[in-house]
Amino acid sequence: MRAFWVALGFLTTLPVPGAGRVAPGELRSAAAFFPIVGWVIGVLLYGARLLLPGPEGLAAGLLLALWLFLTGMLHLDGLLDTADAVFAARSPEARRQILADVHLGSFAFGVGFVHLLLKWQAIAATPATALLLAPVAARFWLLPLMNLFPAAKKGGLGASARSGRWPWGGLFALPLLFFAPLAFLLTGLLGALVAGVIARRLGGLAGDAFGALIEVAELTFLLVAAYQAALYSG
Repeated sequence: MRAFWVALGFLTTLPVPGAGRVAPGELRSAAAFFPIVGWVIGVLLYGARLLLPGPEGLAAGLLLALWLFLTGMLHLDGLLDTADAVFAARSPEARRQILADVHLGSFAFGVGFVHLLLKWQAIAATPATALLLAPVAARFWLLPLMNLFPAAKKGGLGASARSGRWPWGGLFALPLLFFAPLAFLLTGLLGALVAGVIARRLGGLAGDAFGALIEVAELTFLLVAAYQAALYSG
């Protein structure tokens, strides 16, 4: 169970037993549990959606706040840092230096604002089941992408999570092929395109890029689900 607790403690702010310093190699083993952690986050969001009363816009805002709290804004931080680095008109080496800078630039604020606005609206427009499945789909597609593209820095977070093989934890996301096949597949397709752009601009994928890919994947899944719900209701 150590690998699962490491994955849960790394990807969420939920209290876990034996929390502490992650030993070398543990994150690589924990990566197989990422989709299972997605189910944990999804179940909590789904339950909150059923319990939250009031207008859809207000409920969606509270759900977004809960989502950010559950993940400790780790993935959002990765998205902001990656946006600053990827959109900079610099060399890959200079972009990696920007990625390591703790300060945020104009690209981070612009991308972050648009991302959160779209995610808030998508939450308001999707059925509760989309909140259950989106975190799973995002963490499922991260598994092949982190191994398909090279690491931007040897010894970094992106390199330490790579296993070089398909983690068995991906099997826990297979139900999405039956419940939301279009959203699931489009999430993977767009995720691969975004990962390719990030890898080309940075010379590989860093830990921040993993967070960016999760945020992009969650938003993609929600948007597709929202459009599908609108078409079916119309």
